[in-house]
Amino acid sequence: MKLSLVIMAAGLGSRYGGNKQVDGIGPHGEFLMEYAIYDALRAGFGRIVFIIKPEMRELIERLCGSLAGRTALDGSPAEVCYAYQTFDSLPAFYRVPAGRTRPYGTVHALLCAEEAVTGPCCVINADDFYGLDAYRQMAQELRRLPAEGGAAMVGYLLKNTASLHGTVTRGLCVRQGGFLDSVRETRNIQLYPDGTLRDLGADRLLDPDALVSMNFWGFMPSIFPVLRRDFEAFLRAARDDPKAERLLPELVDSQIQQGGLRVSVLSSAGQWFGMTYREDREAVAQALRRLHESGEYPESLRD
Repeated sequence: MKLSLVIMAAGLGSRYGGNKQVDGIGPHGEFLMEYAIYDALRAGFGRIVFIIKPEMRELIERLCGSLAGRTALDGSPAEVCYAYQTFDSLPAFYRVPAGRTRPYGTVHALLCAEEAVTGPCCVINADDFYGLDAYRQMAQELRRLPAEGGAAMVGYLLKNTASLHGTVTRGLCVRQGGFLDSVRETRNIQLYPDGTLRDLGADRLLDPDALVSMNFWGFMPSIFPVLRRDFEAFLRAARDDPKAERLLPELVDSQIQQGGLRVSVLSSAGQWFGMTYREDREAVAQALRRLHESGEYPESLRD
């Protein structure tokens, strides 16, 4: 059974000031998600599932033109599927508040991909760079996970995932014996030029070496009934809140505390980088250029 890479690309990118999921930032205009696909295929994944807005379909299909003829590690053709994150997929009992346009978060996003995910899957953000080692570790772990009650995540250091250009939201993790003990979604984390990190909401300093989730999750198909129950309960509680969203770290933490999930924590030797703000773009472009020049990637990912 092929491992699926599920790419969450339907977010609005409001802080970035545009649709950063399709910002051509590589030396030949590659999107960050193209690096994810390239790395995942050589790590052993064979099925790519895009979670997108319907209006992105044509653009993503042009991207997929460069996937024609690409193969998985076992030599089989790479499969490509699409899932739409829209309000049409919300439960019938729920009514969307007037004026709401933003999606309902990453739990809803993954739920929208249920029909496209046929086996173990790795779930990622479209606008993050995770590195080849992360995909290799996750592929190995997914083949070991039990069919029920098992999950995995790749963690990164907080100091390597913050931005000098504004606050970020990160899942602060506590690890115990190689497994995730808790993950707390923490908003308004500010990095300062001296390396200090502060949780502005709680007005407290944070450990720069704290482990954080960057939405690099591994799940079995048995996660989908869990997602559905959780999301429906969330919607009933959210009622008319126009900004409410349910995030995967929140769901994972809830399941850990209830004993429903045992989450392996993997550490990657590679680097993470991403673009929360447009001011982050140049540093990411330079980092990608260096990786191409070092031979980690070919001159163009589209050849």
